Formats: sequence, structure tokens, C-alpha cells
Amino acid sequence: MALRSVPSQQILDQVLAEGVTLGDALEWLPTLPRESIDLFFTSPPYADARSYSRIHPDNYVEWFLPFAREMFDACAETGSLILNIKNRVANSGPFKGQRHPYVYQLVLAMQEMGWRWIETYIWAKPNAVPGRFGPRTKDSFEYVYHFARGAKPYFDINQIRTPYKADMAEIARRSMDQLGRRSTKAGFGRDRTKTYLLGGADPGNVVSVPQTYNQHRGVAHTAAMPEGLAEFFIRAASPEDGVVIDPFAGSGTTVVVARRFDRRSGGFEIHQEYVDEARRRIADDIAEDLPGILQSDVG
Repeated sequence: MALRSVPSQQILDQVLAEGVTLGDALEWLPTLPRESIDLFFTSPPYADARSYSRIHPDNYVEWFLPFAREMFDACAETGSLILNIKNRVANSGPFKGQRHPYVYQLVLAMQEMGWRWIETYIWAKPNAVPGRFGPRTKDSFEYVYHFARGAKPYFDINQIRTPYKADMAEIARRSMDQLGRRSTKAGFGRDRTKTYLLGGADPGNVVSVPQTYNQHRGVAHTAAMPEGLAEFFIRAASPEDGVVIDPFAGSGTTVVVARRFDRRSGGFEIHQEYVDEARRRIADDIAEDLPGILQSDVG
């Protein structure tokens, strides 16, 4: 099929119908309708990390920016790109033995492109796998960056609030407190009479989700994303019935979770075996890893 000759809306309808479409995202993204996607949520291949896609850290920014450009053009004015990416210790080149700065270089390059850098999240992994990184501890977190096309991106924090630890009687008592503001000597404070009416605390930008090992239990992908991580960002950064696209769909976690929460979703994947696996999971709404337990640094 000559993609450029097919109407863009027809292309999008096909992608949403298939769930995960076989092909290079760099060929498919330009065919999507302009300003039509509510959320791009993705975890692209990390630098020099996987046998199926080895991109040297020195070349990573140059490799990724064409994808970022196409996503920007297809993103709605209120839409977002949420990018999960991991830092690396360089095994060659001028940064050998050090943390390579490619992640930070990429963020700044995307900001220069026109993406608005909204927030940096830390995905804390309480069960991270020990690694061999020399004189340092194991990697127990990854970055998740929130970029937006426009000044007012869709974001519904009420979808991801953390339940209060206080019991209902205490919550009810505090909601009636007429002197709820507690100020410090430095002049800062918060009005608890307002916060307790929201049903839960702001979860903050540190999100704890156990790493999944479902690739050993039926999901044919060596870097499967935990569904809890996808759920946190899809629920907050896309509206119900919105369009969610994953350009690096892998085994289809983004699409499975997005559809579970009533979003229209699809993605692209260049490996046929992962496309087959993703479509199987989408058809069955398979959650073979343990559900993500969302915890935060407040509660």
C-alpha cells in the first residue's frame, strides 16, 4: 500500500482497527491526520540496550528527533507526548564508564523543536534487576518526560489521585475545619479544608510501579512495560474516547491499557513477532503481569 496516496483519516482508522500495525513508525506517522492525536505514550528502544535495536548513545538524539518531529505535527493542540527513557552508562567513546548525557541532550533538543517540557517524572522500580555498572548501585528508576504541543495540554489529575491514609472519620473532621490553613514560619502552607474535598492527594511526580517480568510468562518481548505505568499516564493525560498512539508498540501494553480505559488506541511495531503478540493480547485484554501498584511520595 502506498501510504501517501491513502487519505489520512483512513490511515488512522486502519491503525485503530488493527491495534498494532506492522511497519516503521517513521513511515506511518507522517500519514496520520495533522493535529489529531490526543496522546503519544511510548517507550522507545533505549540507547545501546537491546539486541533488536542498538542505537549508540552518541547517535541517539539524531535518531529520535525525526520521530519527535512527526509526532509534533500529528499531535492535537491540547495533546501530549509522554516519553519513558532510561539513562545509560557508556561502554565506548569519550564518556566510557560514565553516565551518558543523551537523555538530557534529547530533552533540550525536543524543547528547541517546539515541544513544551511540562514535567519530569521518576518511575521508581522497587524490584529493579541488579546490574553490572561498576562503582555504582543498581538502576532503580527511569525517567518519564511529559511534553505538550500547546500551552494548555489536557491533564486530569483527579484520575490519578492517591487515596488519603487517614480514615473517613478524620477526613470528614478535617473537611469541616474552619482554620484549615497551616502556615510555616517561612510563610508557606496549605488549606487542608480544600485538599480533603478532592478525594485524594496529588500523587506527585515520583511514581512507584513494580517492574514486570511478564516476558518470561507468555509475553514475547524482552522489555515489556508494566501496565500500571501506562495506566497512570494514559488516565491523566488523555480524555475518554481520545486517541492514544504508541509509535514503538512492542507487545502492545499501551494499546491494551488505553482500550481498557475507553480510549481509542493503536500503534506501530517493526517486528512481526511482536505485532502478533500484541494483537493477541489486545484481543484478549491480557494482563499477564501483576497489576501495577501505584504509590507516590505523598499520601
